[in-house]
Amino acid sequence: MKSEKLKIASVMKYVVFLMIVVFVVLMLLYASGSSRPFSEVSEAVSASLDTENLTEQDDTAFKRNFGLNAADYDGVMYYSSEFSISAEEVLLVRVADSSQVQEVTSAIEKRIDSRRNDFEGYAPEEVKLLDDAVQSVRGNYIFFASAPKAGEYLSVFSSSL
Repeated sequence: MKSEKLKIASVMKYVVFLMIVVFVVLMLLYASGSSRPFSEVSEAVSASLDTENLTEQDDTAFKRNFGLNAADYDGVMYYSSEFSISAEEVLLVRVADSSQVQEVTSAIEKRIDSRRNDFEGYAPEEVKLLDDAVQSVRGNYIFFASAPKAGEYLSVFSSSL
């Protein structure tokens, strides 16, 4: 009886160890960044965008809308609707170091809140876009999309890393 319990305990020890290893590997894969250059990732995301509704914006628009200076980062790709009555936006930022991640994610949250206040009361479909917006931080890359195809854009971003 006792030897049977020892065998079970020994097997369970290996099972728990294996589960911990699998968990750590999955966390590393999910939370890891990418060594791919910003140009490759941004090209993949740009190619997937609906350019009928979204146009590429310059660094000035990025600074005006997010309050951040594009020169402080390793790469910035910003698309938004040319119409001010639309909440469609796609942003990809590669930060120079991990200390900038919080700064960028806070700016995105402020932008979402600001746009939500702009549209509340008269454009419920735009508020819904903002509510359904996707955001992802993978290593030094930060992705944000507020668009009808935001989920598709996020998939392209994730697979391009």
